[in-house]
Amino acid sequence: MTTLYGLADLTIGTGENVTRLHLFDGPLDLSFKHCAITSDFVAEFVALRYRTSRSLYREVRCNVGYLINELIENAVKFREGGEVLVEASMEANTFRAKVSNFIDKATAQRFQHLLSEITTGDPGESLIERIEANATQASMSSSGLGLLTLMSDYGVHFAWVFGSREQGNKIPLETYASMAVPDFSN
Repeated sequence: MTTLYGLADLTIGTGENVTRLHLFDGPLDLSFKHCAITSDFVAEFVALRYRTSRSLYREVRCNVGYLINELIENAVKFREGGEVLVEASMEANTFRAKVSNFIDKATAQRFQHLLSEITTGDPGESLIERIEANATQASMSSSGLGLLTLMSDYGVHFAWVFGSREQGNKIPLETYASMAVPDFSN
C-alpha cells in the first residue's frame, strides 16, 4: 500500500523540463561531500537565470542550495543502499524537486511517525517546540529540524510517498518539494 504525507498535488509529475541526476553508490560510497557538490551544482544551475541581479542570484542560489542539500543529505543518511535520484525543474516562479531513494522498514516507520508530528499544525510553532525538545535531549538524529526550517522560514511545501513495491527489506521513498522563487522576467 502506498502511503502519502504532505500535499498530494506535489506528486503529480515534476514538469516536462526536468533535470535528473543519479548519485550512484560505488566503491567510494556516497557521502555528505557528494551532497554538497550536487546541491551546489543544482543551485548554480537554477540561479544562473538571475545573474543580472546579484541579490536575486545569491538569494535563489542559497535557498535552492539549502533545500536540495537537506533533501540529498537525508536520502544519503537514511538510505538502504542503492542510488539516489535527484530531479529538479523550474515552472514560472516555482522551483520543484524530487529525491528518490530506498529505506528499510524500520526507518520508514520512524520517518512516518516523525512526519505525522511535523506536518500537523503551524511549522513555525513546531520548529520552536522541536528546538526546545532537542535542547534537552542528547540525540537529534531524527529531529526534523531541517524540514521544519524549510517549511517555516523558506515556505517550502513537501510531500512524501512511501511506495508499496518493496524490494527485499527496501521501501521506495519519494520526497517532493516546491519552493517559490522570484519571477526572473522582471
